[in-house]
Amino acid sequence: MPNAFVRKLIAYAPLGDGDVRLLVEATGSPRRFAAHHDLICEGDQPRAVFVVLEGWACRYKILPGGARQITAFLMPGDFGDIHVGSLEEMDHNIGTLTDCEVAAIPQGHMDALIVATPDLTRAFWRAQLVDQSVLRSWIVSMGRRDAAQRVAHLMLEIYIRMRNVGLASAETCQMPLTQVVIADALGLTPVHINRILRDFRERSVMELRSGKLTITSIRDLVGVAEFDDGYLHRRIAQPSAGTATGLGAAG
Repeated sequence: MPNAFVRKLIAYAPLGDGDVRLLVEATGSPRRFAAHHDLICEGDQPRAVFVVLEGWACRYKILPGGARQITAFLMPGDFGDIHVGSLEEMDHNIGTLTDCEVAAIPQGHMDALIVATPDLTRAFWRAQLVDQSVLRSWIVSMGRRDAAQRVAHLMLEIYIRMRNVGLASAETCQMPLTQVVIADALGLTPVHINRILRDFRERSVMELRSGKLTITSIRDLVGVAEFDDGYLHRRIAQPSAGTATGLGAAG
């Protein structure tokens, strides 16, 4: 079975056997990292593109007062900026949230991989465009969505992203995020996150327990978030079925 990196890129272009072989070879020597390990820090010189094969990582900034703002979650299949080597230094940190298996593709190798075939070029470009689209959605959440909408929107986004690399079932997916981590991503407090999650659980909308997300009522969660997953540009192999969000029949 292809690794999560291959599964993600196949979502964006019809990759052939040769393309898949190049991707597998590029990530063939991953390393294991424990949770809460910085893969690279702000100010470091970037020399490689990190690819998360297993586990969860994040991009984050630390404010002068010590507060953390998470700006992106990196789940299985996700990777860093493909041209990061053109920068003199990192402007943010990338750290693991769980135990992770991570491949580091040297910048020169990544540059060659991107242009190896037209389909690989298309897949990498589209993946980066989707990452930018996700960032824009996060900015909208921080600026215009209320607290409950932010939580609901993030849960649906993560569920779909996990589903798109084959790591979600009809109603559930792994989500090893603490309330502190969710709060740091959404600009809220852990206490506020706890109240919202409890309310969703009591209303039988969704439940986050023991590192697993269970969406009890997709219809209700979509309604709270006013969610439209068009910005995620769904897998080309999985067309929309049933609703505007491509989540299928809800309720």
